[in-house]
Amino acid sequence: MDRVTELVPTTCMRCAVGCGHVHRPVEQGYGLDVVRGDAAHPVNNGLACQRGINESVDPGAEWLTRPLVRRNGELVPTTWETALERAAEGLDAALESGDGGEGVAVLGSGQQTNEAAYALGKLARGGFGTPYYDANTTLCMASAVTAYYDAFGSDAPPPTYDDIPEAETHLVWGANPAAAHPVMFRWINQSADDDDSELIVIDPIESETAEVADHHVPLSPGGDLDLARAVLARVVETDRVDEAFVAEATDGFDALREDLPDAAEAAAAAGVSLEDVDRIAAALEDPTLVYWGMGINQSVNGTAASGALIDCCLATGNLRPGSGPFSLTGQANSMGTRVCSSKGSWPGQRPFTDPDHRREVAETWGVPESRLPDDPGPGPVGIVDEIGDDVSAVYAVATNPVAGMPDATRVREQLEDAFLVVQDAFRSETVELADVVFPAATWGESEGTTTNMERTVSRVRAATETPSGVKTDLELIGDLADRLVPDLFDDSLEPNAVFDELAALTEGTPADLSGISYDRLDEEVAVRWPAPEPDVSGGYRYYEEPATDEEGEDADATVREESWSFPTPSGRAQFSTGEAQPLPESTDEEYPFTLTTARRPDAYNSGVRARDDDPVARVSPATAAALADELEARPGESDEDDPAEYAHVVSRRGSITVRVERDESIPDGVVWLPIHQPAVNELTLSDVDPRSKEPNFKQCAVRLEAPREQEARAVAEASA
Repeated sequence: MDRVTELVPTTCMRCAVGCGHVHRPVEQGYGLDVVRGDAAHPVNNGLACQRGINESVDPGAEWLTRPLVRRNGELVPTTWETALERAAEGLDAALESGDGGEGVAVLGSGQQTNEAAYALGKLARGGFGTPYYDANTTLCMASAVTAYYDAFGSDAPPPTYDDIPEAETHLVWGANPAAAHPVMFRWINQSADDDDSELIVIDPIESETAEVADHHVPLSPGGDLDLARAVLARVVETDRVDEAFVAEATDGFDALREDLPDAAEAAAAAGVSLEDVDRIAAALEDPTLVYWGMGINQSVNGTAASGALIDCCLATGNLRPGSGPFSLTGQANSMGTRVCSSKGSWPGQRPFTDPDHRREVAETWGVPESRLPDDPGPGPVGIVDEIGDDVSAVYAVATNPVAGMPDATRVREQLEDAFLVVQDAFRSETVELADVVFPAATWGESEGTTTNMERTVSRVRAATETPSGVKTDLELIGDLADRLVPDLFDDSLEPNAVFDELAALTEGTPADLSGISYDRLDEEVAVRWPAPEPDVSGGYRYYEEPATDEEGEDADATVREESWSFPTPSGRAQFSTGEAQPLPESTDEEYPFTLTTARRPDAYNSGVRARDDDPVARVSPATAAALADELEARPGESDEDDPAEYAHVVSRRGSITVRVERDESIPDGVVWLPIHQPAVNELTLSDVDPRSKEPNFKQCAVRLEAPREQEARAVAEASA
């Protein structure tokens, strides 16, 4: 291979936009020399964000290059044979001690390729038979997924990127695509700049997206469901319901209409004015794309709030091209993990509870049907809770639960009690607790496919070789399977063959990949599912356009009307019935502030690849002024005339040291912290949405106190 000149087409795996990249390896050694957008890729047509480029060229973290095992309390380098045998022994002992595979938990990731996610799920469900398997995508997307299933019978956003230029209203709710999805936000912003279009942002914080919006609605943290119901109530009161669409294509609206709250009262509960509610309701009369993210999903009311946003689209007929509910995915291959990995459904969205689907999966995998669990399990938080009871060993792949899960101190304590195998590309907080560490290739040196948030599958290709001490996720999953369940995989796990098996298993399902192959992807670059035939690619979901005659004129009225079809029992979309759960932790005199967490534009997930020394807590100037006595200036760490200010943020679960930044974009009484610091989740709650199992990351009660007070208390407790 001419390593100087060859450019390798691949897909960026930083976020879920799914931009095509081209990579060129360094002339000598290991790594990438050139990364840029791929003009031949139909998703981005050459556009690329600087962060995706920088993350690929220089991830800025400590790479794992040798297998490690724990000896005398320390992680030490070892051979691959020793590491694999030690892992297999520990996992096998846990399987033997458990009931039907319950002794082992498996934690996967939205950072894997479709092929690796499929193979890991096959090992967890079909090889181990464990009910304790999930992925970190549940921590960010499960509420939207559950709401999509409720409304449409399938986990698939109806819109695609093609709908963005056609929308007249862009309603961004609890998301910050300017920070999290820069290329996609460029499309949104360009469309909103048209004379007949607007961008409305609903967010407690004046985010980077809100800064450029036509209108910003700063609701109270946790007020999303109240506000969505207030909007729908005003849609009804002001006769903005698309009655024809509702009657033709939906069920449940009359019951929901009867239960709607008084709009003014619901608006007040959400902390917004009725005028803002009316503005949103009026905007929904135009073709509207409703985008939402973690600000909606990461709540005990995540499923209900997601469903309420879908209800607003259904009631106003915003389920046609150029409109609709569009959940924004944070992790690169969250969609692929959901479709492929057997975490929440069998491949292709085959339901866990359907015995026919379980039978077909068991036959395809060549395992006893009785080995397959009959429900998806308790979610990541519930899995951690089971350590020490059912679970005695954990296999974690491309995920960092010690930093990424709520109430992180408890997570750390639980994992310390388990036999822990960690497979990752980088040294992380979870790696530090492991008994065995497998250094794994990341997406710059792996082969496979990924699926972006609009359901488009494209190739991931290796542009650089890996060091001798590193293996791919597929290789490692196969190596473990050979030792623990040797008949599970017929041959060595080659990405092409794994994809073919996966695609065949999705045939005839709502998420049909059976018409996609590597040869087709080589020719077309990217294909959107459902793709049941080699010449078919999915478009807008659930909608069939009016028929036209050969001249382009409307055909006979009996055949030209638009129609909808949903994979629900009635074939119609369903309005939601979700009721609000009380927020698990309100502010009080002891903990008077609300903590919320969010992404930083320049950081990545749990921060292993991009992290500052101290978390930065953003508070309003008024909040900082009221806390003047609690802030400690530390000269020498910034300009002498403007020394850095430090404090402790304290919740009922822990406390962390932060640098305080005064920021007018933060409302009074709110403390903002980035998700990318491992210490932040020492503060957050482990309460979850009762249906999606997604944690309530976005609101908990905290106080700020001076570091000297915290340190004095620690000394007093130590000497007591």
